[in-house]
Amino acid sequence: MRQHTRTRSGRWKVAGALALMSTLVATACSSGGNAESGPSGDAANPVRGGTLDIAYFPDNPTFTCVDPFQTYWIEHRSVIRNIADSLTDQNPDTGEIVPWLASKWEISPDGLDYTFTLRDGVTFSDGAPLNAEAVKANFDAFVALAKSSGGTAFGASYILGLESTAAVDPSTVKFHFTQPNSSFLQATSTTNLALISPASFQKTPVERCLGQFSGSGLFKLDNYTPGQGISLSRRAGYTWGSSLNKNTGEAYLDSVKYSYVAEDSVRTGNLVSGAVDITWPRNPLTVEDQELIKNSGGYIESRSLPGVSNTLFPNVSAGKPLSDPQVREALYKATDLKTNAATVYGPDYPVVEGAFDLTTPFFESQAGKLGFDPDGAGKLLDAAGWTKPAGSEYRSKNGQQLTLTLPVVGQFAAGNELLQDQWRQVGIDLQLKVVTQAESIGLLKSGGYDLIGNYFTRADPGALQFILVEALANQKALAKNAASPEVAAQIQQLFTKAVQTTDEAQTKQAYADLQNLLIDQGVSFPLFERQQLAGVSNKVNGFRFTSESFLALNDTFLQP
Repeated sequence: MRQHTRTRSGRWKVAGALALMSTLVATACSSGGNAESGPSGDAANPVRGGTLDIAYFPDNPTFTCVDPFQTYWIEHRSVIRNIADSLTDQNPDTGEIVPWLASKWEISPDGLDYTFTLRDGVTFSDGAPLNAEAVKANFDAFVALAKSSGGTAFGASYILGLESTAAVDPSTVKFHFTQPNSSFLQATSTTNLALISPASFQKTPVERCLGQFSGSGLFKLDNYTPGQGISLSRRAGYTWGSSLNKNTGEAYLDSVKYSYVAEDSVRTGNLVSGAVDITWPRNPLTVEDQELIKNSGGYIESRSLPGVSNTLFPNVSAGKPLSDPQVREALYKATDLKTNAATVYGPDYPVVEGAFDLTTPFFESQAGKLGFDPDGAGKLLDAAGWTKPAGSEYRSKNGQQLTLTLPVVGQFAAGNELLQDQWRQVGIDLQLKVVTQAESIGLLKSGGYDLIGNYFTRADPGALQFILVEALANQKALAKNAASPEVAAQIQQLFTKAVQTTDEAQTKQAYADLQNLLIDQGVSFPLFERQQLAGVSNKVNGFRFTSESFLALNDTFLQP
């Protein structure tokens, strides 16, 4: 299995662009990122033509949307990466921000102004030029939608503090912030701030969600039929691909078709039979499906999704069992993360090591604090007054059984029974309450839970503030309940220190302190590393993951 994860040398450079610099002239680099050729073709002599068929996890049943700024659905963001380009790109191996639609940029010493110089000759698929006015039109629309949606549009979290966008001249655009936002440069590399034609904003947000927009990408969006599929076609004349791709010109493929298939086994079967070329599941492929794919001549590609890991967040409200820090500490010791990863996803699956996945810039392992120690868990629970009466399976205190409620939404319940069994061994009764997404939100608001799962995909640790900082969080009840007021204030202070600075060393230290605090104070209970695995046909060559662990198709070709 080809695994794409960063090395553990701490060589992330995403914040290098945040340093005090009068001008950063970022020249094109020769790195191919994670580009690889498949086993059937010669990467030096790619074949042109053909249609790539990709089988996806089902479409979002409640918010069908492929508009870059609005959607959070990771499958659609992977599509967007190939139809709409961004000002910058992010190296998936190092985290470094490199040029794309912008050839260079400046960051003012106070961190309030970002000035980008745009490359020449870029156009949208409707023929409109990508110039400073077009960039301004995009960001003005982003700000307006962020306000009108009450901050719920997914891209709103990427432009915090953006006050104005100015077209200085046709090739220069300047962003002004009310306060420093060191995450903004990385944000300009993401799919959520990918640019679309100014004419697209004459459409309503709903119409753009349904695909009525024009991007500058190497493919054109021909059709999006919610619940059924998406079709793309190659764009003639494309010459401005990111330098992280080996191929910066027109796509080798003629077209791409995405279909939605509900059953994991059916997607795998379609790949093995040759009906599709790539199977792209939401949950990692099972060991059995991986073996089927490899035995059929295919191969597996994998990379951890950057951002917040698959994590449980506690309810520490007064009167709740998890308001006691000793009980929270006991949960870490009662959880066998290594066994859980191997049992649920296979022996080679990486073990989660903290609040963030391994591919997140500024990641600091907390593995030493997450060791399995059921005897230690029992001692902590005894000290907290939760003891086992004779003949009882579960602990109790003052006549109350130690029961924790975890709402579980449908298909995202992998591994919960293992967790339930492990906690039972130390006397904790974990009740799994299967609910719909709407019911889960209701439980959050009422506080009728003890733990709840969440995650966030972004190649920047600032993503976590949209879960844990109440003023910014989409689910404010979760943020309010996850930590005491004192700890919540510390979390917010560390995010402020990390984001509102142009000093890379300060950002790194703040995020290191944050990751320690989250475990030391029992705010984050990581369960699994979030990995994107894809099953790939032997005839697919040039598969490449982006920094967001999405699929870039610039180098992809099919061997007949």
